Amino acid sequence: MVRIIRFLALLMVTTVIGQTNPEIEVKQAIDTFFEGFHKGDTTLMKSVLADKILLQTAFKNKAGQDQLATDDLTKLLAAIGGRPETQKWEEKLLDYTIKVDGNMANAWIPYEFWLNDNFSHCGVNSFQLFNNNGAWQIIYLIDTRKRLGCLED
Repeated sequence: MVRIIRFLALLMVTTVIGQTNPEIEVKQAIDTFFEGFHKGDTTLMKSVLADKILLQTAFKNKAGQDQLATDDLTKLLAAIGGRPETQKWEEKLLDYTIKVDGNMANAWIPYEFWLNDNFSHCGVNSFQLFNNNGAWQIIYLIDTRKRLGCLED
């Protein structure tokens, strides 16, 4: 009887361990993106990007008007891969709120951006991801950027 109980307990533990957690997988994809971002490794970044991705930034211009800018992925990757080694970019991710429904996920991530250890700006990254047959891929990234009201939030 003891053997049967041990076997059932082992079976339950291996079943629980073997299950995946989509929120953790989504976070890992985003962390991989930022690992590449910080290292200047665009190949690592592209490993979690879909073939077609939309990049946008929502901000206020100098006149205080709301603006929405669309960016080109090739320009972003060129800037990251081509930055001087003496330049340190650090995006501090402050929190993750991840929601998953089947093969779609959203991650809301407040951040601070530091350039050469000096505060530059803050905002929120909003990622949309698609699970492409077992691999979470970033399909859309929009961020906000502001300089005031950041560190006291």
